[in-house]
Amino acid sequence: MDKLITAEQAAQLIHSNSTLATGGFIGIGFAETLAKAIEKRFLTTGEPADLSLVYAAGQGDAKERGLNHFAHQGMIRKVIGGHWGLAPKLGEMAINNEIEAYNLPQGVICHLYREIAAGRPGLFSKVGLHTFVDPRQDGGKINSRTTEDHVQLMPINGEDYLFYKSFPIDFALLRGTTADKNGNISMEKEALPLDVLAIAQAVKNSGGQVLVQVERITEHHQLTADRVRIPGILVDHVIIAPVEDHPQTFGEQYNPAYSGDIRPPASQVIPTELNARKVIGRRALLEVQKGGVINLGIGMPEMVAQVAAEEGILDSFTLSVEPGGIGGQPASGLSFGAVSNADAVIDQPAQFDSYDGGGLDQAFLGLAETCPQGHVNVSRFGSKLAGAGGFINITQNTQDLYFLGTFTSGPQQMSFDNGELQILENGKQKKFCAAVQQITFNGKYAAERQQQVTFITERAVFRLTEKGLCLTEIAPGVDLHRDILQQMDFSPEIAHDLTIMDSRLFQSGPMNIRYDRSAPVKHLRSMFKQAVNRRATTISNKDSKDSAMAC
Repeated sequence: MDKLITAEQAAQLIHSNSTLATGGFIGIGFAETLAKAIEKRFLTTGEPADLSLVYAAGQGDAKERGLNHFAHQGMIRKVIGGHWGLAPKLGEMAINNEIEAYNLPQGVICHLYREIAAGRPGLFSKVGLHTFVDPRQDGGKINSRTTEDHVQLMPINGEDYLFYKSFPIDFALLRGTTADKNGNISMEKEALPLDVLAIAQAVKNSGGQVLVQVERITEHHQLTADRVRIPGILVDHVIIAPVEDHPQTFGEQYNPAYSGDIRPPASQVIPTELNARKVIGRRALLEVQKGGVINLGIGMPEMVAQVAAEEGILDSFTLSVEPGGIGGQPASGLSFGAVSNADAVIDQPAQFDSYDGGGLDQAFLGLAETCPQGHVNVSRFGSKLAGAGGFINITQNTQDLYFLGTFTSGPQQMSFDNGELQILENGKQKKFCAAVQQITFNGKYAAERQQQVTFITERAVFRLTEKGLCLTEIAPGVDLHRDILQQMDFSPEIAHDLTIMDSRLFQSGPMNIRYDRSAPVKHLRSMFKQAVNRRATTISNKDSKDSAMAC
């Protein structure tokens, strides 16, 4: 096989001042063997140096693996990335002004690969308007060392668009399962195809070289030709990886359910303990549309799927994840992005085509901090650089949007007794701030576009209005002033019909949700509201005036 070389030989091909594109989503599809070989060569010889790195999704385990292999002084000059939190060593270099660094939306980067492949000057998109990516704010630049403009504001037919400039890419570091003698790459044991085809085309048409790490080689593929995800005409070299560097995810060596080799029956659901996360997941579930296409973010939103499974209604809507999975049960943790029993798995750029065009009915994403205008920051917190990932694509293009998170952050204590919530200790950091540190989601822009935006915590629910955040629900047992208003840096509007949250949210055991299968699941919210006075909280007119204007 003429294209077969060792990882060491592949590393020798990379020359200083090159631009590299890496595929992967956390650990799925990341070419760990190639990254380690390039790192080893640099640490031994000082070459290759001054590399530029571009990637769409976050790639790493927040420790040593993935893009952390490139985080060495002198090795990297510039990074354009969608998510930084999983490669904290790179993030530290960016925060310390040691490299040029950009954070652009994940969907934009994987679409930009296609523009580069087609020889077009760049990508026009509304994704990123009025966020930190907008050149009227930071232009996606992370530090003062970063001066080149990669994003331009361009009006078209009287509407604002962002223009993301194309650039040549010299090397692709990709991954597949099996390569034949001509370099055709199949991905039958991979959890996701991601953006490998777009990257390979972009690099090849830039005059660069495509390096693909595989598990095995064969004389001829036994699979049908449609299972080849990277044609051999795009592949320059193939590298066989040792098994320890080729896990299906960074959380599991191999799970056949992720690649469709088996379709296991639904296992018995083990109920989770009653805590703030579960309360939030339950309250969010009451908003889910029956038959809807839903995106759940990583972290807190994963509880929506868990409580839906506990209530036996997980099959009543279709979950999707941004790297390409549709249907089934999304994985969590370091396997996030993979899907068991998926209905379909498509390329990442195609998934973002759907998302950007409004293909999601609802999205449930994390809440790190917000402010009176309903802006949300999930991307940067002082010296901690998380990055936006697919958050901007999803939040700007989904009409029915939910942000989920505990009311305060940090260690906190609470108890649940007889359907009521008691706050024993708050977290030290307030999430409802006077101003967010960075605008990842612009609440004012969302209100102007009439998006329906809801903030769900364990003790309160807010809706976004033209005037900003409006408190609409509070948990039974909490004190409005002590547990809510005093834990905020601003006074929200308070709804005239402030409502008590359903007491079943705060009780152990299932909520016993049952509903008319012909009705949207979203109707659960009205079906299960307690028959309580709409002004069940003891708020006097004076309290309302002192706290905030009623909405």
